[in-house]
Amino acid sequence: MYLGLDLGTSGVKAMLIDGDQKIVGSANGSLDVSRPHHGWSEQEPSHWVRAAEEAISGLKAKHPKELAAVKGIGLSGQMHGATLLDADDKVLRPCILWNDTRSYIEAAALDADPQFRKITGNIVFPGFTAPKLAWVAKHEPEIFAKVAKVLLPKDYLRLWLTGEHISEMSDSAGTSWLDTGKRKWSSELLAATGLDEKHMPTLVEGTEEGGKLRGELASQWGITGSVVVAGGAGDNAASACGMGTVSHGAAFVSLGTSGVLFAANGSYLPKPESAVHAFCHALPNTWHQMGVILSATDALNWHSHVTGKSAAELTAELGETLKAPSGVTFLPYLSGERTPHNDAVIRGAFIGLEHESSRVVLTQAVLEGVSFAIRDNLEALRSAGTDISRVTAIGGGSRSRYWLASIATALGVPVDLPADGDFGAAFGAARLGLIAATGADPVAVCTPPETDGTIEPDTALSGAYEEAYGRYRALYPAIKALAH
Repeated sequence: MYLGLDLGTSGVKAMLIDGDQKIVGSANGSLDVSRPHHGWSEQEPSHWVRAAEEAISGLKAKHPKELAAVKGIGLSGQMHGATLLDADDKVLRPCILWNDTRSYIEAAALDADPQFRKITGNIVFPGFTAPKLAWVAKHEPEIFAKVAKVLLPKDYLRLWLTGEHISEMSDSAGTSWLDTGKRKWSSELLAATGLDEKHMPTLVEGTEEGGKLRGELASQWGITGSVVVAGGAGDNAASACGMGTVSHGAAFVSLGTSGVLFAANGSYLPKPESAVHAFCHALPNTWHQMGVILSATDALNWHSHVTGKSAAELTAELGETLKAPSGVTFLPYLSGERTPHNDAVIRGAFIGLEHESSRVVLTQAVLEGVSFAIRDNLEALRSAGTDISRVTAIGGGSRSRYWLASIATALGVPVDLPADGDFGAAFGAARLGLIAATGADPVAVCTPPETDGTIEPDTALSGAYEEAYGRYRALYPAIKALAH
């Protein structure tokens, strides 16, 4: 048996799979986020351990024999969090999370130093780890002086599991300290934030061994024998392992709270000015590019709240047959936008409203606005050297056939629907645990799910969609001056 542990923002998911990758069971432990000030987002690392224990206890209650047969554990987690430990591995302050924006001034200052983009291949975003340490150095110098190790969230769970300070490439690529092409820490970038390599965990590949389970925990879980803990992955790379998006050209679109267009690459293809993330993948000698929009299903949920109709009711009113764009355009920048604008203060808008603009017309515009934002991501990835010929759709928004038809037509590529199953980050982490424990070929293990169906672009509407996308593209520069 192989165990995947995925540390998300709202909880920890534990999943057991067998040697044939059949899911045996899963369980969850819950988490809350603390927001003590505007723009702050924090969690206590001890709560991650509690949630992990809760999830594993849930598995043990239902599947004690299977848990006792675990030979490998894989870890996945929310990226970018700054977990600060002293020389005795004591936590110095709550972890500053990925969606914390307090360090925007420090991020801009680091991003202005050309070596950061050159070495990491990425913009220094406020959510990344390095600017958070610069913020702590400036605002909490007494804490910064005690920092002995900086760990990413999932690697704090590893410390609990193994007693070791280890990380891997995909998660570390989101710190602004990794030389992403060479897959090693950059001493120059660490020095620019008052740190050096001794403050960092040792690096392994996601498929390699990253510690062994402590005997005390093994006996608590009823396990005899040695258990390998894999390097693991950041959450998006782990989801890609679960989806089989590991070979060059494979891609998925995720319609969750935020939206992600993720493409696996056989080589390192940075283009930071496009606001595309170029990160290491969890498999050796592979990288990935990722475009991110901040409001995908969040945009539909906002519209649902305003109209008093559920998201399902709103999309049902549209029917299943794709319509030509109405002339009403929606910009989904409800909390700013990442790719391609890297603009934290831009805000959303409806443009082109008229007396005839019914609720159905507005719903259609919201879905199209997200589709066009994903098209922006596709254009950004293309400008960075990646062409995508088809995508697999995942996430809650993928339940709407209308939305998927809109995305297929906006992107001009077929959208595949996976067969029912859970192919998320916990499953991907369990796969990495299997690979690390058995030495299996990573590409042979990380296969894509069966396809349940494909939605083709509506070629009859391609011209109308292209025209509407042109309007959408023209609106960001037109409203930018109003927001800034």
